[in-house]
Amino acid sequence: MSSLRTPPALLVRLAALAVFALSGCAGAAAPTSAPTPAAPKPAATAAPVATAAAAATAPTAQPPAGLPPRGGAPGGAGSTVTAVPVLKDAAYATGSSAQKLDLYVPSGAGPFPLIINIHGGGFMMGDKANPDMADAFLAAGYAVASINYRLSGEVKAPAQIQDAKAAVRWLRANAAKYKLDPQRFASFGQSAGGNLSALLGTSCGVAALEGPELGNADQSSCVQAVVDWFGPTDFLQMDAQFAGTACPVDHNAANSPESMLIGAPIQTKPEAARVMNPIAYVSAKAPPFLIQHGTADCNVPPQQGKLLADALTPLIGADKVTYSLIQGAGHGGSQFSAADNQKLVMDFLAKALK
Repeated sequence: MSSLRTPPALLVRLAALAVFALSGCAGAAAPTSAPTPAAPKPAATAAPVATAAAAATAPTAQPPAGLPPRGGAPGGAGSTVTAVPVLKDAAYATGSSAQKLDLYVPSGAGPFPLIINIHGGGFMMGDKANPDMADAFLAAGYAVASINYRLSGEVKAPAQIQDAKAAVRWLRANAAKYKLDPQRFASFGQSAGGNLSALLGTSCGVAALEGPELGNADQSSCVQAVVDWFGPTDFLQMDAQFAGTACPVDHNAANSPESMLIGAPIQTKPEAARVMNPIAYVSAKAPPFLIQHGTADCNVPPQQGKLLADALTPLIGADKVTYSLIQGAGHGGSQFSAADNQKLVMDFLAKALK
């Protein structure tokens, strides 16, 4: 990816993202209200009921001199993987050096169900290294594919979801070679990756997001289960959901991650923003969803997950949609990787991919 000169306003945003990754918004004042969203919303959405319980402090970290192409993705559980991938930097498409994945496969004959990990980072940074819960997944008999995708500094939306779909198709095309079960693929993403994971689940069969020119067009990009950790689901409602709280209200700004993703302030291009909203594609075809959010998240309002859960439930059934709030957790952090939450994730996947 070519180097880019980063505007000062974006540097401030990057510094804030780094602070959120380290602190999870801990130690800040509680919001004062739970406002009703004012922005337009797709059909079948519901009013949010969860509120963030803490706010961001002023960033103190120094931003990098330029936009980092990879590394330091905020919005995960901070896992360190000990397993060695059987494939590293495998190209699932050939249009960009970003279109690569790492594949971890447990011992045994297989075929193994697959967890496709999609990293966070505001669509503008992050890396596939150290996918969350990878060692635990492998120990439980799941293979793990961790993917990179083109970031917003290289290309605008919907390239990111097209990359994710291309990676799924590549993995399905090579399933037999790597002992994967092509009928049991689950997506798992954090923050921006949670958005892409949810999009994989809701947009099965949506031609405009497919990107068949990226390869393996004869394969399906659908997944059979979705784990969404604090991903945005409706960009246009985020600031309305934070209004009246102590959390920053800046997602409509020109330099927000969401605006940088589509190439314009999101409220000036609502249709372009909706293209990346998982909630815009909900249907009865969606697979089971586990949606988790921290109550103290000041990057993505907890109501975002509730909107998606409430839209999916009447279509696929309450038994297939789990919305879980983690009390006191921020935008990622150790509470997501705690043993009790790992068990919740594992139980969901065992049921969804049985």
